[in-house]
Amino acid sequence: MTSFPIDQVRAQFPALARTDDGTPRIYFDAPGGTQACRPAIAAMTRHLEEGSANSGGAFSTSIETDALSQAAHEAAADLLGAEAGDIAFGPNMTTLTLSVSRALARTWQPGDEVIVTRLDHDANVAPWLLAARDSGATIKWIEIDPDAGTLRLDQLPSLLTRRTRLVAVGGASNALGTLNDVAAIAGAVKAHSDAFVYVDAVQSVPHVPTDVRALGCDFLACSPYKFFGPHQGVLWARPEVAASLEAYKVRPATIDPPAHRFETGTQSFEGQAGILGTIDYLEWLGRLIAPEAPNSRRAALVAAMHGCTAYEREIGERLLAGFRAIPGLRLYGPPTMEGRVPTFGFTLEGHHPDAVAAHLATRNIFAWSGSFYAVEPVERLGLTDKGGLVRVGLCHYSTAGEVDALLTALAELR
Repeated sequence: MTSFPIDQVRAQFPALARTDDGTPRIYFDAPGGTQACRPAIAAMTRHLEEGSANSGGAFSTSIETDALSQAAHEAAADLLGAEAGDIAFGPNMTTLTLSVSRALARTWQPGDEVIVTRLDHDANVAPWLLAARDSGATIKWIEIDPDAGTLRLDQLPSLLTRRTRLVAVGGASNALGTLNDVAAIAGAVKAHSDAFVYVDAVQSVPHVPTDVRALGCDFLACSPYKFFGPHQGVLWARPEVAASLEAYKVRPATIDPPAHRFETGTQSFEGQAGILGTIDYLEWLGRLIAPEAPNSRRAALVAAMHGCTAYEREIGERLLAGFRAIPGLRLYGPPTMEGRVPTFGFTLEGHHPDAVAAHLATRNIFAWSGSFYAVEPVERLGLTDKGGLVRVGLCHYSTAGEVDALLTALAELR
């Protein structure tokens, strides 16, 4: 294995030490939500214990809340390669996407076109279907290659016209793990149209470095509870694009900086504290992995993600090699760690996905079964009426020993 401080990493996650009747828990449910790191838990607790208040007041607890919120916006911006004013927080990625879809749909007319994909989580499909229905816009689809589990990007240029208003695409598939080349997609969109590009990065941000400027998109949304923090949503919006939109919000709420128009109602400041703690943890990890990196938070965060990517690639290849040795196991999506994140969807011949997940649970291995809101890809794979997929997901706190335990448990079914 590549040198990676796995013991120090695991010590930062209190949930990893829990057992059930003496049996260690193996958390392979990460695509649905990771465990929270100690700095995130401590930051949330500290905010609530030391006195909390709403923002905008002249008294000390409100001033502290404003400072906390500003620091959280700055930290999230550093994670994504952005500016603090271009970040909006919300309860989750889905809610933020629905808010943006409503604002964008106000500008659409009958005959305008929206492009979505058959690979995405429904949170980056249904909001656009609803917005198109309400505005009279037409929906077009980028199909998938069922055998490869990848997007048919060769179709994209022919789908783009002067009436294309939006292209919605995922950073990585939450069902198959497929990693999309967002920069290439955004480049193709901009070369052939004036459309905006909206990226669901919920599954990519936990596993690969993210730079919104390099990606060339106009919006990017992600979820801190998928990268070791609390249940929150984060939206990055290109400032000139956000400034052009009228968001649905109450009249006194701010519209400056532009992205903040999507922060409706009183925010979860304890959640923002947790985001700040999470990014503090990732910064610590980056400095541990790459002490020679430039002395900036952004550089440390990029180093952390590169280190996690390399480690996850190694344990992911170990898992894939084990899958190939199990008769009747069919993997969907890329066959190697090239072009994917460590999220794996598979079926096991003769066993319903729910039964496989239940068997793993008896071994204290936590995994999901079903469609995971990935309605379109599961349908295109012909698995909707067969119970969908079994899904396991690794992350940087997973171990080779846990991978081996999963493979042993699956082999028991054969």
